Amino acid sequence: MTATLDSSAVAAFLADNPHFFEEHAGLLGQVRLSSPLTGKAVSLQERQMEVMRDKYKALELRMSELIHLAQYNAAIANKFHAWTQGLLAARDGGDMAAAVTDGLRTHFGVPQATLRLWQLESGHEAQWYAQGVSEDARLFANSLLAPYCGSNHDFEAVRWLDDASAVASTVIIALRSNGGERAGQAFGLLIMGSPDPERFTAHMATDFLIHIGETASAALAALRAR
Repeated sequence: MTATLDSSAVAAFLADNPHFFEEHAGLLGQVRLSSPLTGKAVSLQERQMEVMRDKYKALELRMSELIHLAQYNAAIANKFHAWTQGLLAARDGGDMAAAVTDGLRTHFGVPQATLRLWQLESGHEAQWYAQGVSEDARLFANSLLAPYCGSNHDFEAVRWLDDASAVASTVIIALRSNGGERAGQAFGLLIMGSPDPERFTAHMATDFLIHIGETASAALAALRAR
């Protein structure tokens, strides 16, 4: 009596004997498989070609996704480079603060952007970027360990924007010192706002926003009291 082989045993045999179909080439044309594309029976060679075409299409799609991602990252890098150039060209405190916010609007298409600073050297008290900051706002800044992204919950900081009533989503970033006696303390807030509720969401990645905050902090640190 002949023992019945299960599919696993057949698969193992073919894997261990790669020359089987070379020795029995006629079987390649006789074996018929059901095609998931047409539902018709096709030869082993035809089915193998279908599998290879599917793999090729999947690779093409993945390559297209990688190219799109690379183009997106390059565009972001170019915008960041242009923004940074504007910061380097700023000559004084007012120019620097304006370069930060104007650059965000110009290069990144942010509808509204502003900032507020404190613990500044004398002479900055009358500037727009040093006005209207409450103690609560300073406490909020110190508690903000990562950029806030999401809906506008009538934050005091959002009210500093030119048209706060139109802001549906916002980004709030604490500006922090990197050295000295008050290292790590917030000395300002950077705020961005949009009328689009989906522009800034709680689910968006914040890595790039962290870089913006760190760069703005380094640029504006020169305004701080020594």
